[in-house]
Amino acid sequence: MTKTTLQPLQNIAPVNQKKKSSDPAQAQYEEGKDFLEKKELAQAALAFHNALLAYEEKNDQNGIANAANQLGHVCLERQDYEMALKHYQRAWDICEKQDDPMSLIALSQKLVSVRQGLKQYPEAVRLCLDMLESYNLNNNPQGAVETLERMVGVYIEAGDTARAADGYRTIASIHSKYKHKNIAERFMEKAQALEEAV
Repeated sequence: MTKTTLQPLQNIAPVNQKKKSSDPAQAQYEEGKDFLEKKELAQAALAFHNALLAYEEKNDQNGIANAANQLGHVCLERQDYEMALKHYQRAWDICEKQDDPMSLIALSQKLVSVRQGLKQYPEAVRLCLDMLESYNLNNNPQGAVETLERMVGVYIEAGDTARAADGYRTIASIHSKYKHKNIAERFMEKAQALEEAV
């Protein structure tokens, strides 16, 4: 029988305990993300605001963009669409300057929700169209379909059932192209149901 040595108790720590960053701005940012994940919005807002101030002091553009983006998420959760728009726009300006298309797509997705919240449906549709163009250029049919579904949601909310039905038909045609017959039929049925409801 082999003797097993046990690990000393003081060496045992929670598995996913994160080591806190030594950079105060980054530590605040990480703390904010934890609060946001737990939906503790007031603490998240405070932590991200402190991180933002620290990043501004260092003129860390990436840090400013990240903190502004997260503050946008907090405001979106609170349904404070005006403030969410301000924060996302600040992040957008930095990402645009740095020519960061992936971050711009992620921001666009959030901005669609903001514009919907503000009932600015044409702006929400324009953002969807920009994302569609990007997904088509990068040959990303999944991204295109997801964006079309969001756009259909915007059209339905705006009361434009004809365009919403067209959106469903476009999604059906993409699925047909990839031989997803059942899914394509489902979207054609949705289009038909919308038109019949008018």
